[in-house]
Amino acid sequence: MSRTRKISCFVIACNEEDRIERCLKSLAGWVDQLIVLDSGSKDRTIEIAERYADTVYQTDWPGFGPQRNRALSYCEHEWVLNIDADEVMTDGLKAEIDRVLSEPDLDVNLVKIPWHTYFFGKLLKHGRYSSPQGKLFLKQGVSFKNRQVHETLLIPNEKSRVLKSAIIHHSWRSYQHCQEKHLKYACLLAEEKFAKGKRSSLAFAVLRFFTDFLQQYLLHGGILDGWRGFLMALVLAQYGFHKYAALVTLQADAEAKRHD
Repeated sequence: MSRTRKISCFVIACNEEDRIERCLKSLAGWVDQLIVLDSGSKDRTIEIAERYADTVYQTDWPGFGPQRNRALSYCEHEWVLNIDADEVMTDGLKAEIDRVLSEPDLDVNLVKIPWHTYFFGKLLKHGRYSSPQGKLFLKQGVSFKNRQVHETLLIPNEKSRVLKSAIIHHSWRSYQHCQEKHLKYACLLAEEKFAKGKRSSLAFAVLRFFTDFLQQYLLHGGILDGWRGFLMALVLAQYGFHKYAALVTLQADAEAKRHD
């Protein structure tokens, strides 16, 4: 069907030559404006992006929140789709979005899309990486929180709808990549916390390891995803530990400098 409301879509990327083509292929010719913001790729990301995107911008890297806000400023249409290079739209999802954005009396400003995250070849059906994501929204009045990571979408008077069709998410290339990504984000969050004057202890970091594991594995149902669910619960437990352990080390470094 022909969608009655136009969509601008942006993808932020850096060194994604192995993943970005299937992402952009699923968007090109369907969205009305396709933008890629590249922040210093050393591989073929830009070359691939230029085959599919209407515009490719080459930028610095100010952090996830500022970069998404920068991308948002380039969007021309009232509805904006925010897709990452490791995500792929399905035909069913695009058809459902077309139907929703063609409703004459549409009264929502945020459309949440189920996340089908694959972890070593199989779908994670439970826990943090299965939660619907607010990927499609009305641009007016919206911004992303100015954070390095976990850049929450700030949307006034939110009125949302959750779709039935899912977006495919291939977040990790390998076990090493999975661990490196979580550790990097944990350290960035620790730096943010430290800059805001927050402090912690190693005992609290250890406590977070166990509480985050139990939350993901038992409360959020990771146990139902077999060994992958167990492994992901451990990864997220480590992530919780690293956030606060890194904060402790920043405190220690600052204290040592004061006594130099």
